[in-house]
Amino acid sequence: MEPIVAVSHLRKNFGQVQAVSDVSFAVYPGEIFGLLGPNGAGKTTTIRMMLDIFRPDGGEVTIFGGAMSEGKKSRLGYLPEERGLYKNVKLEPALLYLARLKGLRKAEAQHRLTQWLHRFELFEHRQKKIKALSHGMQQKAQLIAALIHEPDLLVIDEPFAGLDPVNTRLVKEIIKEQRAAGRAIIMSTHQLHQVEALCSRIALINDGRTVLYGEINDIKRQFAGNAVEVVGEGEFGDLEGVRSARRIDGAWHLYLDEHTRPRDLLRQIAQRDELHVQRFEVSYPSLDDIFISVVSQQETAHA
Repeated sequence: MEPIVAVSHLRKNFGQVQAVSDVSFAVYPGEIFGLLGPNGAGKTTTIRMMLDIFRPDGGEVTIFGGAMSEGKKSRLGYLPEERGLYKNVKLEPALLYLARLKGLRKAEAQHRLTQWLHRFELFEHRQKKIKALSHGMQQKAQLIAALIHEPDLLVIDEPFAGLDPVNTRLVKEIIKEQRAAGRAIIMSTHQLHQVEALCSRIALINDGRTVLYGEINDIKRQFAGNAVEVVGEGEFGDLEGVRSARRIDGAWHLYLDEHTRPRDLLRQIAQRDELHVQRFEVSYPSLDDIFISVVSQQETAHA
């Protein structure tokens, strides 16, 4: 299967600042792909190069089998992290205008928009100026703008920002529907539990480089030997060889450095009288644990 978008060794400088130094990944039809990284890692710059908003200083972007063109842009849907709707325009005419820019005829744009407004419970607010809408309503309006022309590639940056749990669930349902329709979705978010729930593959960018790339389950297996879960009494987070520790629902989730094996940690615990173990098991780390560990390790190496 040919990828819808392939990014190969992208580079981008802004003056003396190297925002992206080496980013590569591919995204295929019918998948939700997670593009992850800490603030300032280069995610947004990568997205903008991919969408031809910025021109790269090096590397290559292939989209729909070739270079970007004006015709291909109508096959893209983009939800930016920063809201970009016209604040002083009423909601319905603003979204109709954006739909027409994507090539929809007026009658079709109106038909689709009415359906989306009802689904997002915005129909009663369609004649309000966008600046009068709540943050959550504005987020839903931007989602409509990204979806209304039924794009083959949907790029969504922080899609759940400003949404309550009910609307978060609705947006997740819609993202899954887009995947089922054979569309490719690139999702960038700091809500890693949503990535685990929705994505099959990810790329983790740090310091302008792709540092992890592949199937989530494969990545978890790769890091599984260095993650343990401990239930017991005492402070387990300060043991030697523990790179990061979190306590969730009474259980310690410990991520070990590359030199420490689970049996080494168990031996330490057995030698400390103040620690009492009820359960000790090797576990798959969460994406949160992997993210923190990889980023922290690179920061330590740079320091």
